[in-house]
Amino acid sequence: MTPQKDSTPAAEGLSAELDALLAQLDADLANARNPEEARGAAAKLLGKKGALTALQKRFASLSADERPAFGAALNAARTRAAERLDARVAGLDREAFEKTLAGPPLDPTLPGRGARHGHVHPIVQTMHDMVDIFVGMGFQVAEGPEVEDDFHNFEALAFPPDHPARDMQDTLFVDAPGSILMRTHTSPVQIRTMLNQPPPVRIVCPGAIYRHDDDATHSPRFHQVEGLLVDDHTSLADLKGCLTLFVRQFFGSDLDVRFRASFFPFTEPSGEFDCRCVVCQGKGCRVCKGSGWLEVLGCGMVDPEVFRHVGYDPEKWQGFAFGMGVERLAMLRHGIPHIRLLYDNDLRFLSQF
Repeated sequence: MTPQKDSTPAAEGLSAELDALLAQLDADLANARNPEEARGAAAKLLGKKGALTALQKRFASLSADERPAFGAALNAARTRAAERLDARVAGLDREAFEKTLAGPPLDPTLPGRGARHGHVHPIVQTMHDMVDIFVGMGFQVAEGPEVEDDFHNFEALAFPPDHPARDMQDTLFVDAPGSILMRTHTSPVQIRTMLNQPPPVRIVCPGAIYRHDDDATHSPRFHQVEGLLVDDHTSLADLKGCLTLFVRQFFGSDLDVRFRASFFPFTEPSGEFDCRCVVCQGKGCRVCKGSGWLEVLGCGMVDPEVFRHVGYDPEKWQGFAFGMGVERLAMLRHGIPHIRLLYDNDLRFLSQF
């Protein structure tokens, strides 16, 4: 179908221009070797900066009598160009398909390309290994919500409002008043467990925690494994024996260990538990910063104030608690220099584990 010619000078001049443009499009489409080249050729005519768009700008200079015929001719040309493009693209697709069919036949005897098997992420691997060691000592796994309230995350753990130790937690609050938050440790699981069952208690609490912290060894979201043991005959010696066994089983050697005095609001006395550097065996290196020792975790005897919050009699029951970062232990075990490697999801890195 050719554009209908009108007696107006504007329409007669436009018809000749459109015939020339369509003829050029036919030539360009014939030379196109693939659908992309065909669409590129059509864009010269149909695109935002194409020839038809440029012709449309003449409307402003036409009279009211000339505009209907002028517009009808442009629309007819646009339709014809789109139809020719679609026909050429379909033809090129058909040619490509026929060329594929005419190629070498499929050999069904060739070995297939099997699907790649995934595996457990190194963070999850490490957390499972840590939990398995404590389960072997008689601990039970306990879990709780990651979105917590102020009572379970702070107050019941001897963090009263305005206590300076709250500043150490770098808390991410969910609501403006500050009563709902992303848990800063898995200690709220210990509180929930003690509120729901009487002593004795022996639990290990793995899970994700959140703090406003981000550097080479810290991430806003990371993982922690905490433990709690409450009984009527529990001492610091039991805590040391439990942690010494854990460190030696986790790192696979009889490493020397030590306690250092520290402070945590929910334990008294409190301490840091260190082991000989697994990289240099205590000689001093970059990992241990020349000290020969690696900080593994924080621990201590449960503060009687915590027992009072959960309804345990501190005159009858004693207990110890500990907590450690999963990412830190994974980095120490595998010699990982930056925590971001654990979160970048680079298969070249993850496939090593």
